[in-house]
Amino acid sequence: MTAPATYWPSLRVSDWTATRDTLHMWTQIVGKIRMAHAPLINHWWQVTLYVSPRGLTTSAIPYRAGAFEIEFDFVGHRLDVRSSDGGARSFPLRPMPVAEFYSRILHELDELGIDAPIHPYPNEVEPAIPFAEDRDHASYDGEAAALFWRQMLQANRVMGEFRSYFVGKVSPVHFFWGAMDLACTRFSGRAAPPHPGGAPNCGDWVMVEGYSRELSSCGFWPGGGEEGAFYAYAYPEPDGFADYPVGPEGAHFSAEFQQFLLPYETVRAAPDPDRALTEFLHTTYEAAAVRGRWDRAALEDDPLRWAAASSPRWASK
Repeated sequence: MTAPATYWPSLRVSDWTATRDTLHMWTQIVGKIRMAHAPLINHWWQVTLYVSPRGLTTSAIPYRAGAFEIEFDFVGHRLDVRSSDGGARSFPLRPMPVAEFYSRILHELDELGIDAPIHPYPNEVEPAIPFAEDRDHASYDGEAAALFWRQMLQANRVMGEFRSYFVGKVSPVHFFWGAMDLACTRFSGRAAPPHPGGAPNCGDWVMVEGYSRELSSCGFWPGGGEEGAFYAYAYPEPDGFADYPVGPEGAHFSAEFQQFLLPYETVRAAPDPDRALTEFLHTTYEAAAVRGRWDRAALEDDPLRWAAASSPRWASK
């Protein structure tokens, strides 16, 4: 079932840039707390956040013999911390400097007996203002934050459907707080050359781990278009990748970003937004898989392959 176009909200980047940049720093703090306690999973999958029914969550973070979770609630506009021992703390999401948010969340964790030994500087941004000193980013427009979450809610749903067609190694649909994007990555199974790095305020070794295997990645980013953009790229980029025909109309290869882009507003305004985004995801993956000579027969399958067997007619067999 496809979602009506009205489910895809409009949110101009220029109307919420200050809130976006503040929220970016807040998610970095929360993501680093998860990273401090979760064991390494290939390509840094243990550091990400996930779209939830109310916002963004860390999911369960292991801690000693239990676990805790941190969630941005963009419906009730609260930051919630919940522990497996029954403890819970929260504070309102409102306009406040990053320094105050940082102090508040450390206080709430301390009240729950949870340590947060993080590197207190942001990554992949310039300048990298220490969290405890950042009073430049202090905006929070609750309506804009909720609309951004609803954009991600739709992107997460369609990207999750796209993910289901791949039976090879594939990431969850997850939110990387470094670049503030929702991403899903497929892997060919082959090793990749060491990534050259170069991301601001981020060690090259971080990118070497992230791009250690040949991949095709897609996602949603609140930039690159008037209302954000969907993107797709390959690493390493195979010959002819940029020239591969992709859809829908409006999708293009950006020489500036070295990836395919599809403006969010193009998807939102399409007669069938789900279909438009699905076309982009599948054709840009094909660009990587065809040009890179992936073993597609071994890596792809129909997610409805057991539909007939699970139907009521066969349930009693």
